[in-house]
Amino acid sequence: MRKILVVEDDQGLRRAIGINLRANGYEVLEAGTASEAIRASADEPDLIILDLGLPDADGSEVISGVRGWSTMPIIVLSARHTSQDKIAALDSGADDYMTKPFGMDELLARVRVAVRRGTASVVERVVQTPDFTVDLAAKAVTRDGREVQLTPTEWAILELLVSRRGQLVTQREILLDVWGPTYEKETNYLRVYFAHLRRKLEPEPSAPRYFRTVPGRGYRFAG
Repeated sequence: MRKILVVEDDQGLRRAIGINLRANGYEVLEAGTASEAIRASADEPDLIILDLGLPDADGSEVISGVRGWSTMPIIVLSARHTSQDKIAALDSGADDYMTKPFGMDELLARVRVAVRRGTASVVERVVQTPDFTVDLAAKAVTRDGREVQLTPTEWAILELLVSRRGQLVTQREILLDVWGPTYEKETNYLRVYFAHLRRKLEPEPSAPRYFRTVPGRGYRFAG
């Protein structure tokens, strides 16, 4: 049975979507806030139906949180109708976008398409090394039993490399993913932030074991 997470703060609408999904043979998880959604996503649903206007955070934060460790399909439901809103949601990692009000039959059709399109490709949510542990779902790093405080930029770099464990990630890929297209030549940023990460996480920052530099090309997480 396919499992679908419905994230919607309108309890009546959430209930209606859940009833229709269950009637069509799906198992349904429900969340009314972004924080509940992030926790529920750890159950690895096959699909997320996500409202953007959540009471504790914008739904785009749920998308970015999930995309750190999974490619499970995400269908956005939103009252926001502008093309800029749609583009922003799709660029952040959503697979489909429906505006409210919507027809339940159309939503069910899009759910069937999304579920057929692929199963969630999940990387390890918790990556353990002999020196520290990275929890991609919780967005947390611990070392010697204590949480390591990372800046948002440091976390974004760490998340990208850890989710592609063992692979070369080019300088350009990191700059585009973390800073955006206007910074794709600012390789000096990478030297500074990798020095920060090594100082916080490497047992010997001057001889990095985990955050390896591939000269002239990029970086690799060797945890």
